[in-house]
Amino acid sequence: MKVLVCDPLDPVAVEKLKGAGLEVVERTGMSPEELAEELKKGYEVIIVRSATKVRRPAIEAAVGLRLIVRAGVGLDNIDVDAAVERGIEVRNTPRASSISVAELALAHMLALARSLPQATASMREGKWEKKAFKGIELHGKTLGVVGIGRIGREVAKRAICLGMKVIAYDKFLTESPLPDVPLVPLDELLARSDFITLHIPPDPAGPVIGKEEIAKMKDGAYIINCARGGVVDEDALLEALDTGKLAGAGLDVFAEEPPTDERLLRHPKVTLTPHIGAQTREAQARVGEEVAEIVISFAQKGDG
Repeated sequence: MKVLVCDPLDPVAVEKLKGAGLEVVERTGMSPEELAEELKKGYEVIIVRSATKVRRPAIEAAVGLRLIVRAGVGLDNIDVDAAVERGIEVRNTPRASSISVAELALAHMLALARSLPQATASMREGKWEKKAFKGIELHGKTLGVVGIGRIGREVAKRAICLGMKVIAYDKFLTESPLPDVPLVPLDELLARSDFITLHIPPDPAGPVIGKEEIAKMKDGAYIINCARGGVVDEDALLEALDTGKLAGAGLDVFAEEPPTDERLLRHPKVTLTPHIGAQTREAQARVGEEVAEIVISFAQKGDG
């Protein structure tokens, strides 16, 4: 079986695939046009992360393709409908990076609460502005988790350990998966939460958090988005930060990646990371292991 690895994969996983007798070709950084040409060479499996976009033209150009594996959670960079139409299976690795993404969401919350980026920059300029950085505690604050799936649950469990009150909204659930985290309507979550963290896929209808939703939030609330770009309306977010409606935002994902909006990149109330939610040694090892298991199992079924 011929396997194309389109984005960097943990070397241990690559060796595991080769050790199972699979022919593995690593070719990263391809444009959509280059991918379409490469897939004419008869790969049965392709492995991607978030960088490679597997759109309909590439899928329709593919010869013999049977499986697409996304080494990560979301499938928004894959045209799943086009794949299904051609009988191509699409898999992902939803469990592997949950802890890493959850910890990053909490890191953004702590950085915003205690002005860590500003304090670091101040000290590097030789200043000692002790009175300039009066922060807030997370303890006792209400955290609203929008999307209480695998990652949302990990965030909630850690927030409870910090003494936060946690509520959640999930349009797919009627009962909370965590006994200490009540499910509430979205409007109630927006009105009650001091911090709101998003762990949902993009909605084809548009941003889940836009101008109307922000207006319902507490004055001085914080938004954390380690989910997907486009979930938050960035123009509405900037307006709310400028007016003081929101105290801050922590962003790991953006509508355009990499982002080019200087207003967002330089805003003093925003902490920024370049889509690194799953970028830990532990998560990447787990992602690679899960990908290898999926592909090897698929190959064995095919041989059988």
